[in-house]
Amino acid sequence: AMPGPKVLVHGGGVAASRLQKSLGQEPRMVEGRRVTDSDALEAVTMAYAGWCNKHICALLQSAGCNAIGLSGCDASVITAKKRPPISLSDGSVQDYGFVGDVTPASVNAGILEKFIGLGLVPVLCAINHDGKGLLLNTNADTVAASVASALKAELVCCLELPGVLSDIADKGSVMKCISSDTFESMKKDGSIAGGMIPKISNCLRALREGASSARITGSESFWKAGAGTEVVL
Repeated sequence: AMPGPKVLVHGGGVAASRLQKSLGQEPRMVEGRRVTDSDALEAVTMAYAGWCNKHICALLQSAGCNAIGLSGCDASVITAKKRPPISLSDGSVQDYGFVGDVTPASVNAGILEKFIGLGLVPVLCAINHDGKGLLLNTNADTVAASVASALKAELVCCLELPGVLSDIADKGSVMKCISSDTFESMKKDGSIAGGMIPKISNCLRALREGASSARITGSESFWKAGAGTEVVL
């Protein structure tokens, strides 16, 4: 329903965890990020680049949207750099395994623009590659921000909530706009917490790196111009 050229980036963490468990693996998350050893990498690749990506493309085709599903290694649309072990908030060091980080420079904007020019809608999963034969599990929000920045496009983060709420208990309290200063203030007083923090942080990062605009909105109205909460620097 969204008019004009577009790219969709999706995750699939619930499906990946379900598949891991069916394969006898125990999903392991540290500070909201999946630890990805070789077995986990196979599972998340099957979930993200397989079922989730193709299921989404099939649904889009049924709605008259000519989607093409891609992982980062397909046409080398996105490369990633393997994340080194990092220090956590508790002072410990965590090796996330086969996890990659991406930036706007990681995105092959020219290839994406060629697909878009053919009337196709690229549907990107969060499995990318390092250019040396290694697949890497990446964060879908980071991929979305990097793609939006590389294409100088609007970033639309689609959530279960209708936008950023001034009162988490009231779904009707959607803020029309939130600035970086307001965000920092609301983090301090606890009115913004949990999973909304990385979403807003990601939008701010995208704006700093070249995205034309950014907003956070709900799945029921994301295609409507101005729906949800606009994020500004």
